[in-house]
Amino acid sequence: MTNDDQIKAFKDSLKANQESFRVMLTKDTLGRLSEYFRLVMKWNPRLHLVSPSSANEFSVRHILESLWLLHHLPQNARVADVGSGAGLPLVPCLLARTDLDGILIESSAKKGVFLREALKLVERPDRAQVITSRFELIPAPRVDFVTSRALDSFQELLPDLIRWAPQSSRLLLFGGDNLRATLDQQRIAYRLELIPNSEERFLFSFKRGEEL
Repeated sequence: MTNDDQIKAFKDSLKANQESFRVMLTKDTLGRLSEYFRLVMKWNPRLHLVSPSSANEFSVRHILESLWLLHHLPQNARVADVGSGAGLPLVPCLLARTDLDGILIESSAKKGVFLREALKLVERPDRAQVITSRFELIPAPRVDFVTSRALDSFQELLPDLIRWAPQSSRLLLFGGDNLRATLDQQRIAYRLELIPNSEERFLFSFKRGEEL
């Protein structure tokens, strides 16, 4: 399958599955997301940004799952994404919503270069920035929300992330049973949502300081 064929399959999959995720993507947003997918395909062999996947898998598992976050972000929300990697979930959200401000925190300098390239696709790219550092080594930015899709494999970092998050910020974390078990151990009072088209992927939502 050529790159153009993959882009078409990716875009067709977004259109076919967007209703399940309660989003309606404009022609402009579909174009930006397609360019982002093209960029990931170009960089992935070098940086291993995401596991190998088909255009359909990438559109649903990565893009539409990321856009589920939008249902929790009010207008003009300020969001920090910890362990951004390929820019998921925040880059797709920035491509779909022009009112959001985002900070992408990624410890890998090489992935940071990719993220800066990806942010060039964002309308008004000045509303987003990349910080190449471990989150524990920098002061928490002034944001309303902290999100991450990387914690399922690194749940031991959860206590540090909660302490680091700004007071009264809401954490929106993607994960599965491992993350749920860690939240229960930490006695965090969270809300749980099953991600559409999934049986084991969840979005966990809680405010810093909400303990049982």
